[in-house]
Amino acid sequence: MPKITFVSASGEKHEVDAATGSTVMEAAIKNMVPGIDAECGGACACATCHVYVDPAWVEKTGSPEPMEEDMLDFAPDLRETSRLSCQIRITDDLDGLVVEVPENQG
Repeated sequence: MPKITFVSASGEKHEVDAATGSTVMEAAIKNMVPGIDAECGGACACATCHVYVDPAWVEKTGSPEPMEEDMLDFAPDLRETSRLSCQIRITDDLDGLVVEVPENQG
C-alpha cells in the first residue's frame, strides 16, 4: 500500500497508507489529516482539498485537467505545484508522495 506524507503549513508531518485506486483526498479524509476539508466530497466542485505537490513528485502526479484548473482559481495562495488532491489518483508509483497542505483552503 503506497504511503503519502502530508506536511502541514506549520511543518507537522502526517504519513498515511493510501489504497491504490483511491485519491490523495480520500486517503487524507480516511486518516483525518488536518486541513483537507473536501467539502464537495471529491467531485472537483470546490477547492477545499488543495495541496502543493512536492516538486520531486510533480511529473509522477501529472498536470491538472481543465476542470481542475478552473477550480484551482478559487484556491488561495496558488503555486506552480498546486493540485486538488481529489484529482490525484493513487498508483503504486506514488509510494512516498509528499504533499503540503496550505494554511488556508478555498
